[in-house]
Amino acid sequence: MSGFKEKLKDPSKFRVSYLIILFFTNIAFIQIPAYVCLVFTFFWGVYLVYYKIKYMHCFDRFRFAVWVVAFLAINFLTMLINMSTGLVYNVVVFMHISICFFIFYGIHTEKDLNPKAELYKVCKFIIYATTVLGAIGFAFMMSGVKFKWYWIKFIIYERRFTGVYINPNILGFISVVSIICCHIISKHDFLAQAKRSRISRIWLATCLCVDMFSLLLCDSNASIVLFICYVIFTLVFYLFSMSAHISLKQRIMKSTALFLAVIYVIGASFMVRAVCQQGFSDLVSAKSSKSKNIDDDEKITFSHKNKNLDSGRIKLIKHSFKLFELDPLFGISNGNIIEYSQKYLDGTLSLSYHNNDLHNGYLTILVSSGVIGFCLFAIFGLRLAKHTVSNLFKRQNAGSQDILPCLFAFCCGYLVYSLFEKALLYDISFMVMWFWYMIGMTSVYLNKYEPLLDMHYSLTRERIPRHMI
Repeated sequence: MSGFKEKLKDPSKFRVSYLIILFFTNIAFIQIPAYVCLVFTFFWGVYLVYYKIKYMHCFDRFRFAVWVVAFLAINFLTMLINMSTGLVYNVVVFMHISICFFIFYGIHTEKDLNPKAELYKVCKFIIYATTVLGAIGFAFMMSGVKFKWYWIKFIIYERRFTGVYINPNILGFISVVSIICCHIISKHDFLAQAKRSRISRIWLATCLCVDMFSLLLCDSNASIVLFICYVIFTLVFYLFSMSAHISLKQRIMKSTALFLAVIYVIGASFMVRAVCQQGFSDLVSAKSSKSKNIDDDEKITFSHKNKNLDSGRIKLIKHSFKLFELDPLFGISNGNIIEYSQKYLDGTLSLSYHNNDLHNGYLTILVSSGVIGFCLFAIFGLRLAKHTVSNLFKRQNAGSQDILPCLFAFCCGYLVYSLFEKALLYDISFMVMWFWYMIGMTSVYLNKYEPLLDMHYSLTRERIPRHMI
């Protein structure tokens, strides 16, 4: 019994369990039982937040804690100001963002933890799971298997490949995550620090093939942008690492090379996607036509049925500013967004699947916590980014076999991705928690490069540790 209690106090076991359960909430048929498990795991996380603050004294090592605590305080105040029928959901969201900050971002506060071993375990699970699930999805597609049940559209979702996942956009995001996991787990220094063996190259190659085809056929524009940004920011690191030793002439040449590479990567990605979609469409149509006639409306094209490029996001942006005007200073609290849309505006947002969020992480924070909350969150992000970028480009070279460049590239790409998805903070989902997990792993490197020194800032009679600001 005592062993079980010790496991409950282990944030590492919680993070691994939470991510795996959130992963399964995106799988058709497994989704409902996964959400049942998620409820219990969520309250485990809430307990760990309390335990880390009171008994593990996490603030002693918590970097930029002043901005995090101030942001949480504004969210709590906003929740009290806008008490309504959304109060219960607001409380849940507040606990969720506390888990994001203290358990996931706060990895760097935990002593006697090998975070690389933990990340290896999660990456290994994702690589194996996405490979198997992707192979099942392709096998069903080539066999002509289709199934519809309420919100689940098995294998094909509005002409787009969704596999065994509940939505093509989710398939696209998880495919990108899996590709990045393959990149991470191929780093020799990472394996040495994790004290783990390398995964079979056959598994890695199979995983990359399955995930690349899944990404191309799901036709998720946001996910392909995330993948492109990951490649671009990886190139930025390789070209400009150890920047102190680069002359002006080299900077100009490297900048020109980067510009040309960006154009090539963007063009090649969308061209390959178009060719791949057309090829698979012809292949699937040829197999289907042998058994029955297929109308044009039923033809699988692996492209959006809705040809509107913005997919309704411009309308959501306009609606976001109208919601923002209701309380620009403190915001309306995240749990009230749908209610206030229905009550005070034209009701653009509703509880339906495609209309329950603003689909822009930054606007969601601005509307939810107002200008004050947004500024506090931005300061925290900029402080973390400044220290990360400074250490990355000064202390790691292009031949690095460590994973900090991978973490940097993903986090930068995700910040672009958040312009198009509900993916930055206010959503209890795999994509949000994966982002904060990567942020947490990035913060671990600050402990390596910037040890916690006995330095303080004076504020009246109090002395605040420098790392907290």
